[in-house]
Amino acid sequence: MKLTSRNVNTLALPAGKTDVIYWDDAVPGFGLRIRQAGARGWVYRYRFGNLQRSVKLGSASSVPLATARENASKLEAEVRLGGDPAVKKELARQEAQNTFALLAERFLDARRPELREATIAEYERHLRRDCKSLHRLPTSSVTQADIAKLLNGAAGSATANRLRATLSALFVWALKEGIVLPHGNVAAITHKRTESARDRVLSDKELKTIWKACGDGDYSNIIKLLVLTGARADEIAAMEWTEIVDGAINLPGSRTKNGRAHTIPLSEPARNIIASVERHGIHVFGKRDSGFSGWSKAKAALDEKLGESVAPWRVHDLRRTCASGMQRLGVRVEIIERALNHVSGSFRGVAGVYQRDPMSDDVRDALERWGWHVTALVEGRKANVVPMKRG
Repeated sequence: MKLTSRNVNTLALPAGKTDVIYWDDAVPGFGLRIRQAGARGWVYRYRFGNLQRSVKLGSASSVPLATARENASKLEAEVRLGGDPAVKKELARQEAQNTFALLAERFLDARRPELREATIAEYERHLRRDCKSLHRLPTSSVTQADIAKLLNGAAGSATANRLRATLSALFVWALKEGIVLPHGNVAAITHKRTESARDRVLSDKELKTIWKACGDGDYSNIIKLLVLTGARADEIAAMEWTEIVDGAINLPGSRTKNGRAHTIPLSEPARNIIASVERHGIHVFGKRDSGFSGWSKAKAALDEKLGESVAPWRVHDLRRTCASGMQRLGVRVEIIERALNHVSGSFRGVAGVYQRDPMSDDVRDALERWGWHVTALVEGRKANVVPMKRG
C-alpha cells in the first residue's frame, strides 16, 4: 500500500501479532513499524550484499510522513550508489562519543610513563582545565577556530604558546594512533605568539599606576593579587574557594607549573581583596567552570586606560616585580624562591627540605612585608616596613 497521512493513523497491530511493518509502495524498503507496546516508528530496510540492514527514521508521532519518506528516499539513493547507511550511522554515533575529553585522557595515560612529572602536570593542567570548553566536543569536530579562540583567551603570549604546544602534541599523538582528525593538527596551524624578553621589572611608579588604573572587577582583583603574591596568572585566575584555607592559597600539584603542591600565605591586603569578592560558584573569579578567561580583551582595556604612562608590560612581569621587590626589602633569595614555588638554584640540595614546609613563617612574613609596602606605595605614603636582616 501507499502510506498516507490518513491511513497511517488508522493502521493497527493485527490480532495475535506483537510486531508488524506496513511497507510503503512509493519508496522501496520504507515502512511504518508498529509494536505491541504501542510504539509506532518509521523504518528503512535494505540489503547490503548478503546482509539485511535497518535504519530507524524516528517516531511516527514526531516525524511527519513526508519527512520520513524523503529521508528514506535519500537512503535508497545512497544504497543504489553502493553505500551502507546503517554502518555510516553507527560510525557517526561512535564518532560523536569519542569526545575531546576522552582523547585527552588516553593521551595522558599513554605519555605518563615516559615523561617527567612536571611535564605531565603541565599537560594535565592544560587539557583538563584550560581546554574544558572543548571537553564535550567530538574530537573530529574540533576546528582551528576552536583552538584559536582558546589561545586568544590565554593569560599572555607565553601561556598561549605552552598551551598551543600541548595541544599540538596531543593531535600529533592522535594521528600516529590512527585516530581520524578531518582537520589534521589544528593547533599547529594557529598563530604562535611572540614572547618578549623575560627581564622586565616594573618600577614603583609603574606598579602604582597600574594598580590605580585597575579599578574593580575580576580582572582587576586578579592583577592586584598577582602583585601581592607573585603567583602565576593561571594559579590565581582558576583559584577555587576550597583552596583558600587558614589565610593561604593551597594549590595542588595539578595546578602548579612544576607539579608540586604549593601554599601561598596571604598578606592582609591580599585577604581583604579576596574577602571583597562575591561568591557565585566554585571559582573565586570568572563565571564559567574553568575560572576567569578573556585575558587579551581585559589586558587591552587596561593598557588603553594606562596610555603611555607605563611602557609595554606583560602580566608575568608582576611575578618578577614581586620577587625583585621582596629582595629590596631584604628577603633572602631562598625565601623568595619558596614564595614563588621555584625548584631551582638555591632549592637544590639542602634547601629542598625547606620547600616542604608549606607554612613557613619566613615566607608569610616576607609576603606580609611586601603587601604593606605595596599598600603604602599605592596610598602615597612612606612604608613603615623595616627591611629584613639577611642571614
